[in-house]
Amino acid sequence: MSETEERKRWMAVLARASRAEIEALAGPELPAYEVMKAPETGTVMVEGRAGGAGRRFNLGEATMTRCIVRLADGAMGFSYALGRDGRKARLAAILDARLQRESDGALRQGVARLAEAQAAARDLASRKAAATKVDFFTLVRGA
Repeated sequence: MSETEERKRWMAVLARASRAEIEALAGPELPAYEVMKAPETGTVMVEGRAGGAGRRFNLGEATMTRCIVRLADGAMGFSYALGRDGRKARLAAILDARLQRESDGALRQGVARLAEAQAAARDLASRKAAATKVDFFTLVRGA
């Protein structure tokens, strides 16, 4: 997997994580960092697809917070997260920068565990939804 694909994957995991999960991942000691763009909240247009694969349509707007930081060693971290939690966005940006420089792999393992937990939660929700699926059919009378 390329570095770009790997980074996309961990940024997606951080964006879906809760604030508590990100705080646990970041740990008590944060590295020295400079805020390049303080957490700011705005809206983004959310698109949907008919049937999950059909034509795109604008579903509505969602609130999003973004943040950019630079660590003392020069690594830049970015984050985008749904909601208004500025602390979560800042910590996720710090984690993004650390993950680009992390050499021991402990942080990467933490992100991998978080990704597995998120996948398990998605699978459970999918199975619950599938259990309520109703198949409709039409009977043709006396044709």
